[in-house]
Amino acid sequence: MSNKKLFCFGFGYTCDHLEQYLRSENTDNSWQISGTTSDLDKGQRFEKRDVSLLVQDQERVIGDIGSLIKGTTHLLISAPPKNLGCPIFRSYLRDIVSLDTLEWIGYLSTAGVYGNRYGNWVDETSEVRPSTIRGTRRAKAEEQWISLFKRYDAPVHIFRLAGIYGQGRSAIDSINAGIARRIYKEDHVFNRIHIDDISQILAASMLQPNPGAIYNVSDDEPAPSHEVISEAARIMGVEEPPLIDIEYANLAPMTESFYSDNKRISNKLIKEELGITLKYPTFREGLQECWGKESTSA
Repeated sequence: MSNKKLFCFGFGYTCDHLEQYLRSENTDNSWQISGTTSDLDKGQRFEKRDVSLLVQDQERVIGDIGSLIKGTTHLLISAPPKNLGCPIFRSYLRDIVSLDTLEWIGYLSTAGVYGNRYGNWVDETSEVRPSTIRGTRRAKAEEQWISLFKRYDAPVHIFRLAGIYGQGRSAIDSINAGIARRIYKEDHVFNRIHIDDISQILAASMLQPNPGAIYNVSDDEPAPSHEVISEAARIMGVEEPPLIDIEYANLAPMTESFYSDNKRISNKLIKEELGITLKYPTFREGLQECWGKESTSA
């Protein structure tokens, strides 16, 4: 894939790792990569990696977006939704539709659009019925981007991500920071995906676009959060935090809302259609990788 131009709206953790993946030794390194960020320091840091980032107030519309995204072949939307859906869609629809170079559009959504399934499995054919404000906003944004595919035949792909973790954002870091808690809720599981696997999944989709496709992005083993903390403590060789029943955990409203959904995410489609072999099929391998990098950089 030579002479490709990737533009990322909302250049955060996922886009950072995707950029590194696309320019790694194992993939083509001819990508031109740019995007937007609200972080001034990030804009300056990424210049050294040949990534051009426009530092933007998220509440302000970019007036010359057409010239900024001109020639874009791959467009990734990682910006969070608002009450009316995706602000990128609402602000820049005409500019995006007018791009005649586009080969692939990726929208990063969340598995939260499925809502609470009481621990049952869901796949990409399951009904969208969010049970939280965040999930409802994502569902609205998905509708908007899929409408772009239906109305204009735009090469839109939706990625429903499970909880993202990786170096700097894992149970290892929570334990190091002294904030890890082992919360117990009977029969409850979370779904998660390592950042490196997100990168390879997005790259695989870029190589073989399937406009209108929706993919679940999750690892092979949904698991309770307290088991993940226990495994991290074992790997680090430290004592695990005590187990606390959720009834007595006194969780912040935001944290408590994450426990309101309970489902198991099927990832069969990314394996069957995109040919993905997960680098970190469970949290065990993923945490081991995080600890290895943590130990190396210490």
